[in-house]
Amino acid sequence: MAKKHKAPAASFVCQSKEQTQIAIKLLGDTQRELIRIETEVNDEIAAITASRKDQIEALKSRVDSLVTGIQTWCEANRAELCKDGGKTANLITGEVSWRQRPPSVSIRAVDKVLETLKALKLERFIRTKEEPNKEAMLADPKTVQGIAGITINSGVEDFAVVPFEQEVA
Repeated sequence: MAKKHKAPAASFVCQSKEQTQIAIKLLGDTQRELIRIETEVNDEIAAITASRKDQIEALKSRVDSLVTGIQTWCEANRAELCKDGGKTANLITGEVSWRQRPPSVSIRAVDKVLETLKALKLERFIRTKEEPNKEAMLADPKTVQGIAGITINSGVEDFAVVPFEQEVA
């Protein structure tokens, strides 16, 4: 599918209708060539990744195994490693550390949770968001005209070029 191009500034200017038609054809040709190159690059990346898949998987497995072994020993010896009350231990070749994650809330079935909070009269746990209604302002721009901080943009025109392309089924 052809991409639309927005033109910020003109560095190349067509001088006639015929030159514009030629430029649109060249734009389509250039876009297709770019897509071909991107596809070739992605194919090469996929081939390289596939050719090294076994090596990558073996290394990932080794990393997991090493981290598990390191963590197991460090957990068993945490009191000695962190005897000063810290959360980090320097082991010459690297550091190990323990960090407490901040508390978090996860919610499933938001509608049911909201319904339950309302039924239990726990509205303090329900957020009501106030924000300007832009749709209403666009429907009645004269009423908000002159209010500081509000600008109604209209009549902005974008220019787009879409070269004709035939999709092959």
